[in-house]
Amino acid sequence: MSDTNSGGGRQAASGPAPRGRLPFRRRVALVAVARPLIVTVGLVTAYYLLPLDERLSAGTLVSLVCGLLAVLLVFCWEVRAITRSPHPRLRAIEGLAATLVLFLVLFAGSYYLLGRSAPGSFSEPLNRTDALYFTLTTFATVGFGDITARSETGRILTMAQMTGGLLLVGVAARVLASAVQAGLHRQGRGPAASPRSGAAEEPEAGP
Repeated sequence: MSDTNSGGGRQAASGPAPRGRLPFRRRVALVAVARPLIVTVGLVTAYYLLPLDERLSAGTLVSLVCGLLAVLLVFCWEVRAITRSPHPRLRAIEGLAATLVLFLVLFAGSYYLLGRSAPGSFSEPLNRTDALYFTLTTFATVGFGDITARSETGRILTMAQMTGGLLLVGVAARVLASAVQAGLHRQGRGPAASPRSGAAEEPEAGP
């Protein structure tokens, strides 16, 4: 009787657990997917709605530099959040999406302003969609050649975006991966936690 009751208790305890965990995991996954989408839609919407009517000037270039510094600060904050998050992998996806979209929108706005202030800077006049398209093709290194930078300022901006894109893809991806490993290790789920358990078990198996 006791075995039956204990077995039934184990079944009752283990039965509802998977049903309770699945909705929670689904909610976490949905939130992890929804947040980058919301950030992307919000930044792109702001890019199209903001009154970018002024011409490219020294003040605009200073604003671009400040925006890039803001991208760096957002990235550093996301790295810190990843190491403290209960779901570091999902948080890393959110952080990479937010940093990447902000980076692209900043350069798209700069190309748009440059095209308005100096019409011959590109091979054709740029509206906001054209500027965003040129930014994405440059970042993806596709190089269709339908829109090219002709002026010195346009080429400097393009080179700056290429350099930042390489750093974002190469260095930032490694930093985020390291932050994910640190977050998993902090929870005892990372690969770095296994040597400890192995080292603790070796003295017991010796005698």
